[in-house]
Amino acid sequence: MINLLFVVIFSEMAVIMILSFKTPFRKLTLMILDRIKRGRGPMVVKTVAGTLSIVMMSSVYGVMKIQKRWIDDGAATPTDQILTAKHLLEATLMGGVLFLALMIDRLHHYIRELRIRRKSMEAIKKQGPGFEDGKPNGSDKVKALEEEVTTPRSKLKHLEYDLESKTKEMDAAEANAVALRKQSEGFLLEYDRLLEENQNLRNQLESLDQSLSHSGSKKNT
Repeated sequence: MINLLFVVIFSEMAVIMILSFKTPFRKLTLMILDRIKRGRGPMVVKTVAGTLSIVMMSSVYGVMKIQKRWIDDGAATPTDQILTAKHLLEATLMGGVLFLALMIDRLHHYIRELRIRRKSMEAIKKQGPGFEDGKPNGSDKVKALEEEVTTPRSKLKHLEYDLESKTKEMDAAEANAVALRKQSEGFLLEYDRLLEENQNLRNQLESLDQSLSHSGSKKNT
């Protein structure tokens, strides 16, 4: 596993070097990173990062456990020293892998943002009027472009607010439905109890009528 971690670290360092300098390989690397961040790529990356974090914490816990045993025993065996060094090396390498992966993600993000801004500036320059000697003088056009970017953001926030309000309304409706269901169940139980009492009263009346009719027949005889 240590050999694999070294390979991953050197590979990440190579990717960082490629992204740091404008070379023919940087465009290819950016395309690969763009594809990784699409579809299920982010989920796979998060899963791998979570697994590495758990294994790293396990290695740190192993080191702490061995050190606690040293304190209890008062001496360290050669085997414990080797295990401690191994766990420390693994934890350090896994931390380095996670850190370099974060650096690659941030570099890719900043390079992509820089490319988008450059393309927008080139599009503004191609409009011709309002620019002299490559320096923008048309502040109105820049403001218009900023408004075009701000409008979708405000619409998105409005839609998110509507979605949140609709979700709250649905939750309230579900809570009311649950309350009405419980109330109807209580009404059904009460109705069953009243039916049972009514049946008991009818039985008592019938038995009373029979006893009265029986006593009346005896008096007649």
